Amino acid sequence: MKTIFVFLTTGFEEIEGLGTIDILRRAGLEVKSVSLTGDKCVTASHGITVVADVLFEDADFSQAEMLVLPGGTTLFNEHEALKKLLIDFAHKGEKVAAICASPMVLGGLGLLEGKKATCYPGFEKYLKGAKLHTEESVVVDGNIITGRGPGLTIDFALKLVEIIAGKPKRDEVAAGLLVK
Repeated sequence: MKTIFVFLTTGFEEIEGLGTIDILRRAGLEVKSVSLTGDKCVTASHGITVVADVLFEDADFSQAEMLVLPGGTTLFNEHEALKKLLIDFAHKGEKVAAICASPMVLGGLGLLEGKKATCYPGFEKYLKGAKLHTEESVVVDGNIITGRGPGLTIDFALKLVEIIAGKPKRDEVAAGLLVK
């Protein structure tokens, strides 16, 4: 079974990271959280410490279906091996998703060039080459999915479910969450 990898680093936004993982798992999708810190215990932006499934250096990305970056911090932009993985993955046409501040990583890598994208207000200047759609909660352009911010995590995660498992599964998960 293919796997969705959600990356975690110090200061990640809890709602975006854990909410996305939760919703993807509710849909029955294979999800692994990946620590970029060298320790499976990762402390998020509001002091909540979580245990990741795997360390980046121990992860096998050969069966990856999607790579997901929550926001909350710019530290994702400092992990060179992650950035190389994102470039390689995106250039193969595979799905890459980022929400909040993290679309800046994709912008810095040139992955948003000519694509529609959104992000947390104030980070637009980092979306190099993107056609901004900042009022939309989630923007899909080809293999790149971007989300606006924490309060829109459910929309973001449900869109990821729809992309991978189809609209009926998205609607089933949404109904279970009491989301219209």
